[in-house]
Amino acid sequence: MKVIFVTDLHGNKWKYERLFKVAKSTKVNLVINGGDMLPTKGNLFKQGEFITTYLKSHFSQFESAGIYYLCYLGNDDLRIFDELFEKTCKKFSFVIPIAQQKFEIDNYEFIGFNLIVDYPFRLKDRCRQDTHDFILPEQYGTALLSSQDGWQEINDWLSYVNSLPTIADELNKLVLPNNMTNCVYVIHMPPYKLGLDRYNHGRGVGSKAVYDFLMKNQPKLSLHGHIHESPEVSGQWYAKLGNTMCIQPGQLDKFTYVTIDLSTMKIDRITR
Repeated sequence: MKVIFVTDLHGNKWKYERLFKVAKSTKVNLVINGGDMLPTKGNLFKQGEFITTYLKSHFSQFESAGIYYLCYLGNDDLRIFDELFEKTCKKFSFVIPIAQQKFEIDNYEFIGFNLIVDYPFRLKDRCRQDTHDFILPEQYGTALLSSQDGWQEINDWLSYVNSLPTIADELNKLVLPNNMTNCVYVIHMPPYKLGLDRYNHGRGVGSKAVYDFLMKNQPKLSLHGHIHESPEVSGQWYAKLGNTMCIQPGQLDKFTYVTIDLSTMKIDRITR
C-alpha cells in the first residue's frame, strides 16, 4: 500500500492543491493529513467556512479519484468545529476522520490522536499535561478555550488542566489494533528524545508519554507533526524507536510531504 503523509497545512490552498496533484500523479492508495488543517490568519471563528467550502471541495477530488483520505483537526483548529468537520468528512465514503478512532484497510490499521502536550500559548482546546509529573510551562497570557459564544477565558489554567486526563491517560484509552505490527499511529505530537521535536532555539518540546507509549506498544509506524521547523533544526525527519519507525516531515514555506510504501517500508521526504 502506497501512502502520502502531510501535516500542518494551516489552510494553505496552494499546498492543498499540490497535495491532490501529487497523490493522483503518483497513484497512491491513501493520503494522511496529520492535523492543523485550517487557516490561522485572521478570525479563527471563520474556520468553519473553510471546512464547508474549501475542504468540502478538496475532499470531493479525492472521492472522485478513489483515494482514501484520513485526517483530523489539530491544536490550532478550533474544537467547536469538530462536529462540523466530522459531518463534512462523512459526506464522502473515501474521507475518514480518525481523531481517537481506528480505520482498517488491506490488513493495515490506522489510529489517530490529535491532543498535544500543554504549551505556553493561549489556545488550549486540545492541550493536556503530558504525564502526572508534568511541569506547566510559563504562560504567555490567560488560557482560552473556544466556545459557540466566543472565547472562554480560564483564569486558573493549572487547576483546570489538572482536572483533565493527561496525554498518557488519553493514549491508554485509545482503541487497540488487532495486529500492532501492521498498525500506523498518527499522533500530532512528536515523542521526545528522538530529534523530531526541536523548535527554533534547538530545545526539544516532545512528549514523554508518546515516547513511552510507542516504546511499549511497538507499532509498525508512527506519524507526527506540530513542530514545523524541527527537521531543519535537528537535521532529522525520522528515527527508530525499537522496531517502530517514527516520522516527522515538518512544514515550512515549501510544500513538504512523505511517501511511504507500507509493504517495503521505502520512505522518502520530498520538499518542492
